[in-house]
Amino acid sequence: MISETDLKHLQRCVELAETALEKGDEPFGSVLVSGTGEVLFEDHNHVAGGDHTQHPEFAIARWAANNMAPEERSQATVYTSGEHCPMCSAAHGWAGLGRIVYASSSEQLAGWLSELGAPPSRVRNLAIEDVIKDTEVDGPVPELAERVHELHRRLHEAKG
Repeated sequence: MISETDLKHLQRCVELAETALEKGDEPFGSVLVSGTGEVLFEDHNHVAGGDHTQHPEFAIARWAANNMAPEERSQATVYTSGEHCPMCSAAHGWAGLGRIVYASSSEQLAGWLSELGAPPSRVRNLAIEDVIKDTEVDGPVPELAERVHELHRRLHEAKG
């Protein structure tokens, strides 16, 4: 179930995705929230420089592994504008993070990119649950997914 608190954090993720787009990067943003509700870390995509591992979800997993005890990580929630890719899902699982909440799914993204005539990804499109187990996953959230869709449309029109 998506709560008002979830929506607030997901809206911040979409804002971070827009910041990434404004900086010439792919529109993805993520926020790490502690079990007590404190925002601990937030980031957006940094892949424009050519390092396609610079996803915000991966940065969150790395930060959490270095700054949180295992119990704290398991109680934390990762919010993100787009469902984790397989690399980020694995990092999330290895770091022992808790719940994941996303605004738009990887399936939606693949459809949008196809509509926009973008080449398909070299990495398989896998649901989070196909990569890691025992993690609560919620999403997509239709009203925010449409905002994410618009950001991807803007990205590909600019590349046009």
